Amino acid sequence: MQNGASIPDTVIDNALVVWHSDKTEIMNSGRPPQDGDFCMGVWEHTRNSNKYKLNHFAWGGNAFPTDPPTEIGPPAGPTHIVEEVTLSPDGDHYTGPFTLDAYDTSGNISTSFTGVITATRITMATKVGDLL
Repeated sequence: MQNGASIPDTVIDNALVVWHSDKTEIMNSGRPPQDGDFCMGVWEHTRNSNKYKLNHFAWGGNAFPTDPPTEIGPPAGPTHIVEEVTLSPDGDHYTGPFTLDAYDTSGNISTSFTGVITATRITMATKVGDLL
């Protein structure tokens, strides 16, 4: 995921994501496991033939570790991500805006921002270097 204009352009996450035919989705994030690296969501096809909307939750974990990363950060609440993506004509890529709202353990928004997500399908020809 890449962020929008509100913070410097930077990669927010690098994850492996599967959108299932039963309209569920699962993401294995590049974040450390103690920070909440596994997330789930649901998706729907919108009226436009190549557009999809995803409602996604990362359920708790810990805040980012200290700098330098010598310990696990304090408990953090869930994160809610909404994506509105457009699938490429070849079905191998999608891109679109997302909104991320991170909550504290009391349910208050602690961080909120928007950005642009891009994705490429993994195929039998995909190599590790293609994912980095």
